[in-house]
Amino acid sequence: MVAKGELRVSISKKEVVAAELPLQEHWLPLSNLDLLLPPVDVGVLFCYQNTTSHGFGAMVGALKKAMAQALVSYYALADVELKHLNLYNPDDTFEGKLVPNKKKGVLTVQATQLKCGGLAVGCTFDHRPVDAYSANMFLVSWADMAQSKPISQLPSFRRSLLNLRRPGCVDPKLDVMYVPISTLPPSKQPIEDDDDHLISHIYYVTINQLNHLQSLATSDGHKRTKLEVFSAFLWKMVAQCDTTNDHKIIKMGIVVDGRSRLCEGGNEEYTRLMGSYFGNVLSIPFGGERVNEVIEKPLCWVAEQVHDFLENAVTKDHFLGLIDWVEAFEPALAKIYIGIGSSSEDGPAFVVSSGQRFQVSKVDFGWGKPFFG
Repeated sequence: MVAKGELRVSISKKEVVAAELPLQEHWLPLSNLDLLLPPVDVGVLFCYQNTTSHGFGAMVGALKKAMAQALVSYYALADVELKHLNLYNPDDTFEGKLVPNKKKGVLTVQATQLKCGGLAVGCTFDHRPVDAYSANMFLVSWADMAQSKPISQLPSFRRSLLNLRRPGCVDPKLDVMYVPISTLPPSKQPIEDDDDHLISHIYYVTINQLNHLQSLATSDGHKRTKLEVFSAFLWKMVAQCDTTNDHKIIKMGIVVDGRSRLCEGGNEEYTRLMGSYFGNVLSIPFGGERVNEVIEKPLCWVAEQVHDFLENAVTKDHFLGLIDWVEAFEPALAKIYIGIGSSSEDGPAFVVSSGQRFQVSKVDFGWGKPFFG
């Protein structure tokens, strides 16, 4: 018997998928912007329905063949671990079951057959050489190969696109956002606490609800983006979970992609190459306000604070300065990831990452678009 709410899977096979063609050995260095990421894995999940006419074995075979073809161009992900699983007693709780744990390498993929006739494809990437933009490029190319289409966007691994300036210019403002790892105190042993664990939830937010939030946040005459507004809303929601410490500082960071920013004023060739750049081109600006202020102030005020801390990080100069800063202090880490400091005023801290431009509908391996992703 399976306890209510528990999802059980049985592994039927594990394989390593290599590139279809023999590849010469590649050494892909981490760029300065890669060096800002901690050793963390990120996962994505795509669910497909009504796939029974294809057969699970045939679909797994198609995934393997297409991946071997895609890895010729995406050699940074080569030798991928692929797991086939069968799913029993499906329920509402999928925690850790459909998206695989990665034990080695850069990418692990899991194909799971659902009893309802559907299919789930879960992927786990090492974030250090792969950001969401890069992962999306690979997933779309993988789907292209499965449908015998040419790869829609060949990746560029040219780390010279992120070369530092000559002479370099270290902006002291970045000291507020990032910290050299060499200056961090030794890590403490984690404290076992049954009440201190992550809980994952998925919510469906309609465009009408986003538009309503946007109207509430622009009542002062300054229109804010949907990302700014929804992030402000999340900031207020998280603050309300910590009302016992309403004078502490609650911090929120937002991931910013720098590709389009670095292309400002650039030539056409540089813009083309940056559009296909595979690697991290991210910055994580953050803001901090007292818990009681975030709760009590109107949404338009909170959205203004979000806009203010984002404003200086969405420029070409910010990313050029960040490349130079890492050259002087590598490796480094965004302060939002380490709780900023040991001040008694430190409260909750979290990071918002948007998937607005994630091309879910294009991850079609030949049995239809994902109904959930």
